Amino acid sequence: MMCDMLFRTEQSYDAAPDAVLAMLSDPAFREKVCAAQHVVSCDVKIEMAGAGFTSVVTTEQNTSGLPSIAKKFVGETTSAIITETWKDGSGGTLEIKAPGKPTDVSGSIRLVEAGAGTTEVVELTIKVKVPLIGGKLEHLLVDSIQAGYDVEQRVGSAWLAGER
Repeated sequence: MMCDMLFRTEQSYDAAPDAVLAMLSDPAFREKVCAAQHVVSCDVKIEMAGAGFTSVVTTEQNTSGLPSIAKKFVGETTSAIITETWKDGSGGTLEIKAPGKPTDVSGSIRLVEAGAGTTEVVELTIKVKVPLIGGKLEHLLVDSIQAGYDVEQRVGSAWLAGER
């Protein structure tokens, strides 16, 4: 029986929620994160909508560091389409699609005021629809997603400190 894997991560920033939201809705920030993640290619589209926005980041990622069991399913590179739909400054939905791959990743993203700073909370449900080894692939996907958020937090902290 295959089960969904739950994933949660929190990124802390030394800035107010409105400053973090402005950063997250800036295409230049998203491109800088892609560069720091060493993706093969990156396309960023952000559309403002009232108090919120939609961010669609399409990347092509190298899979050279993955175990052979995962490379069998993803190949030498893999695409990811990360869509965040923020209804306003408090949060919204997040979806990660890997075209042609048997994965389903979706959940929520929100900003929580934390004293003088902000915590970005991401909660996802992850499913890899591959019999027998889906659970192992889910763990690899979780590690990859966490590594991506670790880079985003590092770049974001520098960005908010003025390194643009």
